[in-house]
Amino acid sequence: MHHAGSLPQVGKAISFSLFPVLSVSFKVGFLVGRAGSADVVNRIRGVLGGRGDFRAVREMNYGSSSISSAAKASARAFDFGRTHVVRPKGRHLATVVWLHGLGDNGASWSQLLETLPLPNIKWICPTAPTRPVAIFGGFPSTAWFDVHDLSENGPDDVDGLDASAAHVANLLSTEPADIKLGVGGFSMGSATALYSATCCAHGKYGNGKSYPVNLSAVVGLSGWLPCARNLNSKLEGSQDATRRASSLPILLCHGKGDDVVQFKHGEKSAQVLKSTGFENATFKAYNGLGHYTVPTEMDDVCKFLTVALGLHGSRS
Repeated sequence: MHHAGSLPQVGKAISFSLFPVLSVSFKVGFLVGRAGSADVVNRIRGVLGGRGDFRAVREMNYGSSSISSAAKASARAFDFGRTHVVRPKGRHLATVVWLHGLGDNGASWSQLLETLPLPNIKWICPTAPTRPVAIFGGFPSTAWFDVHDLSENGPDDVDGLDASAAHVANLLSTEPADIKLGVGGFSMGSATALYSATCCAHGKYGNGKSYPVNLSAVVGLSGWLPCARNLNSKLEGSQDATRRASSLPILLCHGKGDDVVQFKHGEKSAQVLKSTGFENATFKAYNGLGHYTVPTEMDDVCKFLTVALGLHGSRS
């Protein structure tokens, strides 16, 4: 296990033991209006974000930016936190925005990413806004958008998703024209990355505004696909959208032992992507893996990005 204060090593698993706490908390409705709930939320949020013994790859999967009326959403400001950048150790050929999970920040993932053997990638690790989180009973946490429960039948926070997808696109839009662009993430960050992929294919955000960048690779670890129910209707009838969807390389990875974002959600996300025209989507399952990452999974991420971003054969 990786402990705070030391850099994550590629050769070691990075994990945490929060599953019993989370599964119990969520099943009972999660602390809404109960005495002492703030202390419990802060404790769990600290584990999720690595404020305790965990520091690199963690997070559960639900976000923030409470779902509100269109009028409120249009006036709502999203104050994103600090962005951490890992410069390429070799020739700059690609830039990837990597998104953390709920309660975390960009710094922790940047420490892991800089250890990967991908010298030609510039990593941009932003920090999500701090906002009320519905699944925390309205308590604030860093989150890319809001989710009320783990069910696929829950409401989608399109306003929050659009704001975070736009933030990712803005970070990528200033890169040189010859640089390949990608987005990836863990848990809630994975969900935001996959939503960005659908916006790229559709050519628009959920609010109808034009999506400005061309993605060459998308990675989602231990996450799920937001707005899956409406994806087919968004893409059908557009040859350009169909072409973009079929040509976009996507890697989804999920542990079969994930008790936070259940394996079936990741598996179904891959199925929905495939069935709606994302023919270049790959799903990898890992026996015994919980809601964290391990070297085998990160090795698969490195191999995928090397091919998708055209890095093979490049020299440092």
